Amino acid sequence: GELISILNRTVTALEKVQDKKNGLWWDILDQPTTPKNYLESSASSMFVYGIAKGVRLGYLPAGKLSIAQKGYQGLVKQFIRTENGLTNLEGTVQVSGLGGKPYRDGSVAYYLGEPVITNDPKGVGSFIKAAAEMEMISSVKLGKGKTILLDNYFNHETTKDITGTTIQTHYVWEQKDNGGYNFLGNIFEQYGVQTKSLRQAPNADNLKDAAVYFLIDPDWPKENKKPNYIEEQHMDAIYSWVKAGGVLMMFANDSNNVEFKNYNKLAGKFGIQFNESSPRNLVKGNDYPTGTISIPKGNEIFRTAKNIYVKEISTLSVQAPAKSILSDKGDVIAAVSRVGKGTVFAIGDPWLYNEYLDGRKLPAHLENFQAAHDLVRWLIKQTN
Repeated sequence: GELISILNRTVTALEKVQDKKNGLWWDILDQPTTPKNYLESSASSMFVYGIAKGVRLGYLPAGKLSIAQKGYQGLVKQFIRTENGLTNLEGTVQVSGLGGKPYRDGSVAYYLGEPVITNDPKGVGSFIKAAAEMEMISSVKLGKGKTILLDNYFNHETTKDITGTTIQTHYVWEQKDNGGYNFLGNIFEQYGVQTKSLRQAPNADNLKDAAVYFLIDPDWPKENKKPNYIEEQHMDAIYSWVKAGGVLMMFANDSNNVEFKNYNKLAGKFGIQFNESSPRNLVKGNDYPTGTISIPKGNEIFRTAKNIYVKEISTLSVQAPAKSILSDKGDVIAAVSRVGKGTVFAIGDPWLYNEYLDGRKLPAHLENFQAAHDLVRWLIKQTN
């Protein structure tokens, strides 16, 4: 509450000193006519980014978006230059600070005396974030007002952070290392969907406002000494919610890393079974071809991705009302089921965690990132 209030007051102040002609901000914000004052690109980029993101997340009124739009147009017109096939960002102050040796006194003369350079990292980074945020303006409309709930009850592995505090780990939104879903959560948010976690057993009351419910890799004693198993009352609540129009994501794992008995009871209500036999795509090291699944043209869900990477996967068996949505060499890799007004998507792997979305590990031809966008867009459309 307090931080959001500070943000709103700050944006109100920034709007007052935004240059009316070009939408940018001066190095000395409130002294545009001071000799040698200049429009500065890194601060302008950060203001555009912060305002646009604040509007997207609902922290700022929608009407404030026009401030960011004017600022972004000014950034592109004033500071972006293309030369010899390269794109450059001009107009960033090299450094601004206080104290130190030689002493920086914070005077107007000091600030306006610092060098202004091209392609400064803090300027380029700020501009990239501003540009990415502005590109989301149209995409957020798709899922605006919708919520995805990620299960943190059946999947509830814990560890201790550097302070010794027990925290949940492994397939959670806030986890930014390889085993988290931070990147996937960001993709949902890019399309306007609010990401939340459900740390209690699902029931009619806590599912009613969710558009999508995401079940992933339920615990068994190997991972959690006191696992929360999916019981009949949970299955009934989930089934009724789907039938009424909910969209359920069911991601599993190979048989050595997931509780199958109860998970399959739930999946069976939708005509889906995760096969407990030896997993497919047993990848050794960086043997990427073994984990590659090619997507045929015209796939209902994966419209842009051509090849994805999925390793150590449990294949699926399906019967009505479920159907295969992606198969490979006779095995069902992913399935869709429609029950009542709702939809279920299932795959036998955690799949879209950070390690295989962040662009650092997979070769460029393996398009998990594009596939994640395809899947998220499709899931949102099923909620309409």
